[in-house]
This record gives sequence, C-alpha cells and structure tokens, in this order.
Amino acid sequence: MDHSGLALPRSVVLALWLQEVGAGSAPVRRLLEAVQGDDEPHAVRASGAAVELGSTLSELVAAWASGPRAVAAVLPAPGDPSGVPSVVSSAATHCGECVLVHTDQGAWAAVPEVEAFGSVYEQGHLVTWDVQPVPDWRTAFAGQVGSLSESETELRIALTQATEALASLDVARWRPDAADAIAALRTGVDPGWLLPDGVDGRRVRVLGSAARLRAIVDLATADDGGAVNLWQADQRSTALREVDRAARRAMSAATQQQPARP
Repeated sequence: MDHSGLALPRSVVLALWLQEVGAGSAPVRRLLEAVQGDDEPHAVRASGAAVELGSTLSELVAAWASGPRAVAAVLPAPGDPSGVPSVVSSAATHCGECVLVHTDQGAWAAVPEVEAFGSVYEQGHLVTWDVQPVPDWRTAFAGQVGSLSESETELRIALTQATEALASLDVARWRPDAADAIAALRTGVDPGWLLPDGVDGRRVRVLGSAARLRAIVDLATADDGGAVNLWQADQRSTALREVDRAARRAMSAATQQQPARP
C-alpha cells in the first residue's frame, strides 16, 4: 500500500505486474492485491475482442499472461496524447491513464473507468477496465514517450523548473500548507508500493521522482492562492504543466519492457 500519498496510477501498477506475472494463482493474487488495493474487485468490459478476455481482472490477466507480451502504461492529458491509440484517446484522456498490451493474439488498450462511492471520509471505488482491440502500438509508443534514460534527463530539468517556478511565485507566502507538504515530498520517503520483484532499481527511482513531481504540481495548482492577477496564475500554470508532462512521460517510460516469456 501507498503510505505517503504518492499513489501510482492503476494503469502503471497493472502494466508493471503484467510484465512479470505468469501462470499460477499465487502471482495473480499478488497482482490483484497491488492493482485493486482498497477498491472493490475490478470488472472488465471487453469490446470487439476476437478472443475471450473474461469479465473480471483476474480473468483478463490470465488471458494475457499465457504467453509472451509487451506491456506499457500511458498517462495522457488534454493536448498531450502521449502514445495513446486514437480509438481510445478520448476515454484515456478523460481518465488520464491507459494500459497497452500486445500478445501473439493481438493488441489491446485497457482504460479504467472509476466511480467513487461513499463519503469523503470513507470513500470506495468501483473500477471497470474497458478493453478494446487496437493496432500495434509499440512503435508509436517508443517514438512519442521515449526511453527511460531520456526521461531521467527530462525529470532533472523538470525538478529545476518546478523549484524555480515555485520560488518565483512565492508558494510559501500564499500557501504555507502547500509549501510544507512540498518540502515533505522532496525528502524521498518510501511510498511502500507493492511492485513485482522484476522491476529494477532504476525504474523504481524514476517512478518515485515522477510521482513526487506530480504530487508537487497537484499541491501547487490546487487553487490560485496568492496569485494577485490572472497573469501570475497563468505563469504558474504554464510552468508546472510542463513539469507534469515530463513526470507523466517518465512514468510511462518506466513501464515499457520488451516481450518476455514468463
């Protein structure tokens, strides 16, 4: 579980586990624990699939884990599709994430539709993965998202941009609560993610840096705070939007892996 507030998108967690899980019920149980977390059991809605993918997340994983596969997650935003196939671009952009899978039986995109229920104090989530067949996405993904090493460079630049933007806009003055939270995020606290053993340290490091940057952006853009005019608000938004873009692409790059037999 995430003990720091640095939650990974469901699509990122699912992509990482799909690369490692093979046959057998024990690995699938660990995947379900990591992906579903405190959610209700995830459902699946497969549209136009030529093969049987099931109606639950465990059945979907079993269908995809039976042979070699390529998997990646994409985290699009308005104006930045980030490698999402056009057939699911609108839905994926709306929810901000998508899993891409390629096996010897075809290629798919899975978009998690999330419905919250309960109160703000005890909130639960119903998740349905909408799975659709798509053209082979691997070349487009590599070209638009880039490599892990490129992402690390972008993250370093983004951290500098974020620091400069927040300092110039004097976040500590207009939102001391956000400034304290941002300082805490920079400490590199262990988020306690449930990740498969096959995810190497470099990928975990990139995911951690990207998650912290996205959390910082969320805190800094939660309201217009002490921005005394629209120009200041726009300057802050523009600067931090680029930071978020670099963080999203770094998360995506950290999920990509060549097909491998379990």
